[in-house]
Formats: sequence, C-alpha cells, structure tokens
Amino acid sequence: MAPSLEIIALAAFETLRISLPTIVDAARGTVSVDVCSERLDSWSRRLLKEASIHLEVKGREHVMPGKAYIVMSNHQSSYDIPVLFQALRIPIRMVAKKEIFRIPFMGRAMRAAGFIELDRHNGRSAIKTLVTLRERLHESMSIWIAPEGTRSKTGHLGPFKTGGFRMAILSGMQILPVTIDGTRRTLPAGRLTVCRGNTARVTISAPIDPASYGPERIKHLIADVRDAIERHLPALPSLATSKMKSSGDKE
Repeated sequence: MAPSLEIIALAAFETLRISLPTIVDAARGTVSVDVCSERLDSWSRRLLKEASIHLEVKGREHVMPGKAYIVMSNHQSSYDIPVLFQALRIPIRMVAKKEIFRIPFMGRAMRAAGFIELDRHNGRSAIKTLVTLRERLHESMSIWIAPEGTRSKTGHLGPFKTGGFRMAILSGMQILPVTIDGTRRTLPAGRLTVCRGNTARVTISAPIDPASYGPERIKHLIADVRDAIERHLPALPSLATSKMKSSGDKE
C-alpha cells in the first residue's frame, strides 16, 4: 500500500504518550516495572494497529510463563520492537545503543523503564552493564538483543556479535531464538515512510541453554542460535547475485 509519513508522526506521539508519565514516575521515585510493561503493551498494540500490521506467530509453546530469557532475533526494522512485544507476550526490555538514549524524553523514559544502554565500542564494559542491569530487573523480565547489532538493509542475516552470548553464559539465562519476517516491508532501514497493511511473521524456536556450551564453545553456541533464526527466513538471492543484477541494470 501507499507509504505514509503520518504513521511516523503517530508513532512519535504514542512514544511521547507513554514516556512522559514514566519520567514523572521516575522523578517521584514511584516507577513500577509492571506499570511500565502495561504501557509498553499498549504502545506496541497501537503501533501495529496504526500501521495495519497483521501478526502471525508460531512457536508460542516454547515460551514458559514466568521464565526470563535472553531473546535473540534478526533485525529488519524499527517495527521489530513492537512486533516482539505483541508476539511474545512476556515482560521484556531491550538492549539499545547509547545514541538512542540521547533522544529527548524517550531516552529518560527508557532508562526509567529498565531498557539497557549499550556502548558498542567497549565490549567488556558492555557485558558488565548487561549482567548488572539484568540483576536489577524483575526476576521474570526477559531481555531482547539483536546479535547483528543493527538493522539489515538487504534482509540477509548479518554477522553476529559475541556480547549477548557472553552475557547468556555468565547469567545462566536460556537464549530464545526468534525469527522476524515482514517488518522490513513496513519500514526498511533508512526510510522515513511506513507502508501499511503488511504481514509480520514471527517464529519462536525452542530455547537453547548456553550452560551446555560454556565459554570455550561460544562459537558453536552462536552457530546454533544463528541456524535456529535463519532456518525460518525466506530464501533470498545471494548478495553477490543481487549486486550482479544491479550492475546489469545500470549497464
């Protein structure tokens, strides 16, 4: 369907709508994890409704109520976040690059709500921050990490960074692999217009226990999580093929 800038404006309004009361709660010292989760649920439902996103979810039987996971998924769009809130239906907070926390109002609200600020240029400090903040969160609170570190511009799964996997090993939390397909059609990386009426398909795979790998087998852990995510993505032309076609069109 036709792209719309109006949806971006509505999304910004919805974000401000939940940010301001969270900031006020933080100033009063009355921030509640449960209240923040309710606001995030409302926010994510409204964003999907405004963009007319149809959500299809498979594998919810792999999610145990009351259990905390490190959720790892591919990253195609900013809409991955509200889609995950609605697909998983569990208390969850995100790990986000520190630059996002500089956004007025939103950054302060994210800190107050328990979102985790990550310095991608200091790996050792980042892992320490992840573990420390995980301990401060509610015991049933899951954490979402995009191991690619950024949104894919092509739909292909990018290289995985090791920080989230090291955190999983240190914390003992199981990794819940999740595959997201379709959000890129709604809002690709680098675009400011939203296309309404797309379907987002989310596949939840069986949890993977990092304790059975340990630090010495972290590469095997990364490979298994990557395979669990990638197997549910649609087949795409290889990057080399796409570049060849692009070159041929220009000629």
